[in-house]
Amino acid sequence: MHPEIQQKKPGRCPQCGMKLVLQNEVSSPMQEHGHDMGLGKTSWKSYMPLIVIISLILLTSIIVSWNVFHVKTLLSSFMIGFFLVFSGFKLMDLPGFAQGYYTYDLLAKRFFAYGYIYPFIELFFGLGMILFPVSRWLLIAELVVMLFSGLGVAIKLAKKEKFQCACLGTFLKVPLTKVTLVEDFGMALLALILLVLK
Repeated sequence: MHPEIQQKKPGRCPQCGMKLVLQNEVSSPMQEHGHDMGLGKTSWKSYMPLIVIISLILLTSIIVSWNVFHVKTLLSSFMIGFFLVFSGFKLMDLPGFAQGYYTYDLLAKRFFAYGYIYPFIELFFGLGMILFPVSRWLLIAELVVMLFSGLGVAIKLAKKEKFQCACLGTFLKVPLTKVTLVEDFGMALLALILLVLK
């Protein structure tokens, strides 16, 4: 995918997380046909999938909490929707997500299998909030995990590196920018607010 990345020992591509292969083992049809596997030029349209998904989750949360409108109900509904939908996108191509996540998550870089585990953590958070809506321990776990995930994004942004966000799996190509940082730290903030409101 990124033929310009070369090294003398086995490893993974720092841009997409794919395993590096010997140069003579694989010819890239994408490269031969001049196909751009990168993100291309970034504009507001690049973020449309994320905008639509977040808007639908927010709209659903407002409708669900309309009759008994309370800040806790609204925030909980939004977090449930977020965790379930985002874990679903990741689970559609688990190996692809793990490879992308490896490029920026601090734990996944040291323990590659964490990229396979993380979508199930998000799924557990979403289902857990339905089954145990007042669980203080669940909210603390969400706070810690989302802060840690955001830390890896913050480091990449501080280095001004451009790469693909794995938050929506591999089906939707969304650039990793400050939006992802807001997303991770935003979910951590919502968990903190719910902890304070308890």
